[in-house]
Amino acid sequence: MTSPATDLNPARVTMYGAEWCGDCRRSKRLLDSRGVDYEYVDLETVADGADRAKAISGRTQIPVVVFPDGTHFTEPTDAELAAKLDEAIAA
Repeated sequence: MTSPATDLNPARVTMYGAEWCGDCRRSKRLLDSRGVDYEYVDLETVADGADRAKAISGRTQIPVVVFPDGTHFTEPTDAELAAKLDEAIAA
């Protein structure tokens, strides 16, 4: 579900994830296939990345995808993520 985020880049989508996470790879693949300009925060290499993701979602699950409108998804399905991207394009 979406809710206001506390950490976002208003010009871009930001995704918090890790290479070992299958859901992260799937969401990243969807963003890449749609040509989305996004910032990828790799939780394995960014020291405070996991803390930032948890501060946004209130959970430890990933990926956390933050949108320029201040909403976010945690562990989105491809359908949820695609619908949100379509909504952002239409706005």
